[in-house]
Amino acid sequence: MGSAWIIDSTNRAAQLTPLVLLNKSRAARPRLTRLAASLAALLVCPAWAQSSNPDEAIELRQSPALQPPARGEASRKLPIILRAQTLGGRPDLDTVAEGNAEFRRGGMVIRADRLSYSQPDDLAVANGSVRISRDGNIYTGPELQLHVQRFEGFFLSPTYHFERTGAGGTAARVDFLDEQRAVATKATYSSCPADGSGGPAWILTTDRVSFDFANNEGVAEGGVLRFYGVPILGAPHLSFPLTDARKSGWLPPSFGIDTTSGVQLSVPYYWNIAPNRDATFTPEISTRRGPSLASEFRYLEPGYGGEVRLDLLPYDRTTDTTRYALSGMHDSDFGSDLLLKMRLMRVSDNDYWKDFSGDITSLTPRLLPTDFQLSRPFGDWTTYARLQRWQVLQTTDTSTRIEAPYERTPQLGARYAGRVGGGFELGFEGEFNRFTDPTDPLQKLDTPRATGTRLHALGSISRPYVTPGWTLIPKVSFNAASYSLTPPAGTLGPLNNSPSRVIPTLSLDSAWVLERETSFFGRNVRQTLEPRLFYVNTPYKDQSGLPNFDAAAKDFNFDSIFTENAFSGVDRVSDAHQITAGVTTRVLDPDSGAELVRLGAAQRYLLREQFVTPDGTTLTQRLSDLLLLGSTTLIPAWSLEGSVQYSPDTSRVNRSVVSARYSPGPYRTISATYRLTRGLSEQVELGWQWPIYGRTPVEARSSGSSGDCSGSWYSVGHVNYSTLERRLTDAIVGVEYDAGCWIGRIVANRQSTGLSEATTRLLLQLELVGLSKLGSNPLQSLKDNIPGYRLLREGRSEPLPSSTYD
Repeated sequence: MGSAWIIDSTNRAAQLTPLVLLNKSRAARPRLTRLAASLAALLVCPAWAQSSNPDEAIELRQSPALQPPARGEASRKLPIILRAQTLGGRPDLDTVAEGNAEFRRGGMVIRADRLSYSQPDDLAVANGSVRISRDGNIYTGPELQLHVQRFEGFFLSPTYHFERTGAGGTAARVDFLDEQRAVATKATYSSCPADGSGGPAWILTTDRVSFDFANNEGVAEGGVLRFYGVPILGAPHLSFPLTDARKSGWLPPSFGIDTTSGVQLSVPYYWNIAPNRDATFTPEISTRRGPSLASEFRYLEPGYGGEVRLDLLPYDRTTDTTRYALSGMHDSDFGSDLLLKMRLMRVSDNDYWKDFSGDITSLTPRLLPTDFQLSRPFGDWTTYARLQRWQVLQTTDTSTRIEAPYERTPQLGARYAGRVGGGFELGFEGEFNRFTDPTDPLQKLDTPRATGTRLHALGSISRPYVTPGWTLIPKVSFNAASYSLTPPAGTLGPLNNSPSRVIPTLSLDSAWVLERETSFFGRNVRQTLEPRLFYVNTPYKDQSGLPNFDAAAKDFNFDSIFTENAFSGVDRVSDAHQITAGVTTRVLDPDSGAELVRLGAAQRYLLREQFVTPDGTTLTQRLSDLLLLGSTTLIPAWSLEGSVQYSPDTSRVNRSVVSARYSPGPYRTISATYRLTRGLSEQVELGWQWPIYGRTPVEARSSGSSGDCSGSWYSVGHVNYSTLERRLTDAIVGVEYDAGCWIGRIVANRQSTGLSEATTRLLLQLELVGLSKLGSNPLQSLKDNIPGYRLLREGRSEPLPSSTYD
């Protein structure tokens, strides 16, 4: 016979309740699994007390997943459940369980060959094949003594495994001081099984480890990290976080190699100042340039937040100068929707973007902004004020110099967007701008240009007619601007310093959406037909004598062809009398709505010549270039996409972008893109992540062998080649090795900084699954450049944040 007792730990005078289960044949008894979870559910939950059908068999199943244990006062009210082959003891004093003994209280379970429990002392003593599970962590060993409610005691020679990290180890002894603190002596830690030599691939050994879960801190004394038996990191005092929460301390070192700075070694220090503030200081040594310090401070308050970063190289041995990069961002909410945004980025010299490309996060590394914006809405109105300045990083090579944008010092404006009676929609924008040249001494203008102020107004009124199948939007708009100019130095002859102009525009936009249910290659689909006509009439106004502070030609594509103006900005308005026609058809999955196929075409027809054009020449060609686009995901594992700009006059393709991506499964993706702008550029891009040896993590998990350290090799990369210049412009190529419990990455990154200049960096990283990452991190570069790239082992439990040490 097997027996189980329940002890009410909230009442010391309660009697032990024996529960006996008789052995019967499988056919004659209800299907009862093992007793532990079944009896707990039966006695604790009153819902099981009765059944609507007394003859109906109740099936009780054991659940291997435990709920988190209650804490504090609630934990003292939980009953204790004992089960074993034999149970004996004295009421209110002690209980002895032998033969597959199991002790359960809340989320904690102890199993052993023999277990005794003293109720007055609340002491559980387990011997022989002891196994304790709590909070997802499992300890096994020969002997355990534990005061249950206080969770105070010791475990001799335990082996432990932490569910969240997928790692564990052994210790000579673990002392549980309370629910939040423990001390392990002669402890090891690894996520790897033993290899052929008898030890794991990587292992952390310590003389003594103290765990403080309340403060999220583990402290190891005499810690040594070995990789295949070779010590790679050691410290007399090693501190590490126990969860993903932040913790102050030194982070693992990072190292890298590049062609401009040589070998670089850095050791970051993280300072968790407060829950809403932190800082990171990273001392670094470069073999070519010398020592430097990178610092970052972040803050987050109820009404504001931001970050500041400073990279300082006090003395660069290659240039004999002090070099720095300063960046910052700040957002404030003053209440009543009054918002402030500030952005700042500055560097010490023109060559900084080439020598320290990793320190500049701007999408335009040679154009660094300082931008302050203040905005406040008032109903349908939005008011704003802005100050915008630039640092332009120029080169000595005149062929690679860039034109500096004007600075706005300041920009003041208001916008309105709302509806009025009769279904009319109104839009208005009024702005005052003062445009100046950059005053930064690093910025040298090749050609002086006019500066000054501009007061402009943009307005529109439209009456949309919208139905489920079609829309019609007639609109009248205007662009008015008045200038007060300061001519550039050396200007001769008369000049109108106060020009102004008002240009009206009439447009009519009509679109239809037609649908039908059909079949495509034997598959039921929904197909749409979406024609569109767009008419624009803007009279000609000579603008050759006006300054151009912010106008630029729009890119010619499917979006811009259906707009009134060929320019962005305010200072130029293209005259137009034209009709644009386009049509799009889509094939959709009727169940999910996913787009399987998209095809489109658009072309513009001029009803008269156009005089104000982006290139400054009169446009007499009646038919514009024809725009074609297409995309499909209909072929399994394939994604195809392309757009073409075809000239009917020359019968040639002026621009095209064609891409294909093949992704048959996780960690397998190959993409190729061809880009052509006739006469300017022609590029081929390749990107990939592909296993070249071994199984992917998904395949390993499906075969039930995800825990071993069987190695898998992956090739990763992205290459951009200019066929016009016959050179490699940018590339990132590397290999990843996934050993299951550790991952190694070697990645080379080449970035062009000129027609004949490039910077090459070598990034090496060792990721110890369940512990930390060592070396330079190439993951962000891989994710940004390789479409469909996936992190290895991303389906597993995430590793702990980086350890800290001193």
